[in-house]
Amino acid sequence: MSTQEEPGGQLDPGLSAIMSERRQLINLAYRLLGSLADAEDVVQETYARWYSLSELQQKAIESPGAWLTKVASRICLDVLGSARARRESYVGEWVPEPVPDPTEWVNGRTGGAIADPADRVTLDESINMAFLVVLESMTSAERVAFILHDVFRYSFTEVAEIVGRTPAACRQLASSARRRVRAAEAPATTTAQKASVVRDFKLAWEAKDINALIGILDPGATTIADGGGLVSAVLDPIRGGEQVARTLVDIATRAVGWTLLQRTVNGQPGLVAQEGGVTVTVLAFDVVGERIKHIWVVRNPEKLRPWKR
Repeated sequence: MSTQEEPGGQLDPGLSAIMSERRQLINLAYRLLGSLADAEDVVQETYARWYSLSELQQKAIESPGAWLTKVASRICLDVLGSARARRESYVGEWVPEPVPDPTEWVNGRTGGAIADPADRVTLDESINMAFLVVLESMTSAERVAFILHDVFRYSFTEVAEIVGRTPAACRQLASSARRRVRAAEAPATTTAQKASVVRDFKLAWEAKDINALIGILDPGATTIADGGGLVSAVLDPIRGGEQVARTLVDIATRAVGWTLLQRTVNGQPGLVAQEGGVTVTVLAFDVVGERIKHIWVVRNPEKLRPWKR
């Protein structure tokens, strides 16, 4: 893709404004798809469609940023539909792609009126792994309406233009999605508390202390691993704190050469396992009170690409 410069080497202001939307589009597409790789593909396709327009067509667009958002969201709708079919043939469990510390790429929407006041989800909350897993249970339309309105604060009139339904229908979609999120919500636990629990978990796992692990895990704890059929991973969810603990000890016994590091995973305290300096596993946690309720283990190397930068 070539860039246009004005005399004196300055980037064309119009082009600069268009390219400045990229970060926002990545933010949006990741939340809609649960995959940073797919989000980047969507944004690339969005820009390809923009540059396929004639100069006259581009100048006729009153708000290029809104146009890009609309196009990206519609592409995401199509991707979500095909993704559900692809995941039926996915080997093992599918877990959203984990991302590193979000301070590098999370950015809120700027400008625009905030209509239809409702409970809001902050950008940081909307990349929480537990939140993304709940999004996976929604229909494509619910997910898009909810993310655009409750997270990025678009009015239902704006959402309706993107989804292709009436504002009233989009309000209902977002309301249905909101009920799903609230049903899955756990009592608030501070980041410091979560970090402390994850640290204790790390120490117990490294020590292969099954009793300590059982004490840290909720009795109904579950672990879901995603290897994508590319690396070894338990194909079915593991349920029950004791069973999860025994499996973890077994993994620790076989994972010779692993180094465990505490890292921010999807905005929450998590763990990264490295082997020879290469990230081979990322663990995200759902901590409730002083216990771990859910563990998501991502080993699919295609989903660990952001961790190798």
